[in-house]
Amino acid sequence: MRPIQLFDPDSCTYTYVLFDPDTREAVIIDPVDEQLERDLQVLREYGLRLRWVVETHAHADHITSALRLAEHTGARTAAPAACGIVTVHQPLHDGDELPFGAQRLRALATPGHTAGSMSYVWQVEGRTHVFTGDTLLIGGCGRTDFQSGNAEALYRSITEVLFALPDDAIVWPGHDYHGRTHSTIGHEKAHNPRLAGKTLAEFVAIMANLNLPKPHRIDEAVPANLRGGVRHDADGAEREVPRPAQGYAGDIAPELAWTWVQQGQALLVDVRTDAEREWVGYVPGAVALAWKQWPGMQPNPGFDDGVRALLPQGKPLLMLCRSGARSIAAARRATELGATAYNILEGFEGDLDADGHRGTLGGWRRRGLPWRQN
Repeated sequence: MRPIQLFDPDSCTYTYVLFDPDTREAVIIDPVDEQLERDLQVLREYGLRLRWVVETHAHADHITSALRLAEHTGARTAAPAACGIVTVHQPLHDGDELPFGAQRLRALATPGHTAGSMSYVWQVEGRTHVFTGDTLLIGGCGRTDFQSGNAEALYRSITEVLFALPDDAIVWPGHDYHGRTHSTIGHEKAHNPRLAGKTLAEFVAIMANLNLPKPHRIDEAVPANLRGGVRHDADGAEREVPRPAQGYAGDIAPELAWTWVQQGQALLVDVRTDAEREWVGYVPGAVALAWKQWPGMQPNPGFDDGVRALLPQGKPLLMLCRSGARSIAAARRATELGATAYNILEGFEGDLDADGHRGTLGGWRRRGLPWRQN
């Protein structure tokens, strides 16, 4: 068995799908936002049930689709604890394992490219596979000049952790810019020009003199990836006009959404569960149409019919959820059904803050917009 290897040409990112052949439970590693529909199609084609969406680190060159995949599939997200990704379901530490069917994916802490970088080991059919993210590349390694990078830590992660794996272990990198798909630990030990025969001091000198340009998406990608890939925030001019999006009409700030509703230009659709509206609060006059429902946060079988019932009114649908993840999935589906659908940024409660609390980092309530509680 080998992983399914997928490629994003814009960022040269490899995404990997691993699965258990008996249960069809699957893991996806380092998914890319723009490739969401491709990845969902792969899961459908192989008959897989996604259990885990896994990150090797908080990426600077692309935006992850982690939360969107989780919303579409019911999977849980997992990422290195040291990355500080506030939306992750399962923070990972060195040696932790993620089960999928009879298979296990083991986390190896390999900091250096970033302080939280991890690699993942999959042992199947007597063979070792290691997914190295940006830590170890084919004939190279991740840069260390931004985002908590540290050349000494990277050298030790590669030479003391990854190079301790069997020489025939297959290396599946997070990127390649020359069309190569995989390598082996033994090959990288012997031939990687940054590492083969290099002392720590030599490696540090090499990394200090790379003089690479700043990743062109870093200012956009890192903040989004620390929130699971969903850009919830709206600032400045974005609060005055919708922001374009892929697969639906766009993202809209809560205040602008309320203005449209008051002017009769749009319908507010609350896609949270009945329990959330009952216990957390609701917006007077909003259409209650859950995207998922308890128990088990299962897809609402009545969602499509609910959207179709709203279409004759001829107004855009403004989707509101807790923090802006489910509402994106709902907006995409409503668009497929013929609606002009927007996602309301920040949701009803906003993002989790550093203490794990909602309501302090934006959201409908935080913005002082109308709401009530039973």
